[in-house]
Amino acid sequence: MKIAAAIILLASTTAFAQEPANPVVGTAKEIFTRQAAFMVAAAELMPAEKYAYQPTPGQMSYGKVVAHVIQANYGVCGMLSGDSAGKGPAVTDATPKDQLIPALKASFATCQKALDGLQDAQLGGTITYFGGAKKPRSRALFELTDDLEDHYSQMAMYLRLNGMIPPSAKK
Repeated sequence: MKIAAAIILLASTTAFAQEPANPVVGTAKEIFTRQAAFMVAAAELMPAEKYAYQPTPGQMSYGKVVAHVIQANYGVCGMLSGDSAGKGPAVTDATPKDQLIPALKASFATCQKALDGLQDAQLGGTITYFGGAKKPRSRALFELTDDLEDHYSQMAMYLRLNGMIPPSAKK
């Protein structure tokens, strides 16, 4: 009986020792990496003349979605690496595709750098969130992953409405 208890104790100690040091940030990085790749591929897939496409007047155009993601990435990832929102290039829904895609890639590189320097232990620290609200740094991390998933699904829908298969469906 004592041998079995020792084996269980040893196995559980080994299992805990193998857990990543930053499981929350590590999981967010997995989501970020996947969504960033899908979004860049989706941005490249949509023809430039379709960047003004919007399914209904109340929805963002495709170009506006891409521009929003760029601005949001710089803002949120500035909060992850510092105290307040970062600032990126001035892009709008009228910015041409050939300028938006490099800006999108650069925004993801900025976020990757912020995530690479982030530790789970920092997530409880206070940041200045949008509108000046004081929030825990974890709020910015959740905003990043949620925003990328939300807007990629939007981009995928727009691609499908234009007869194209989104990158995530090509696997």
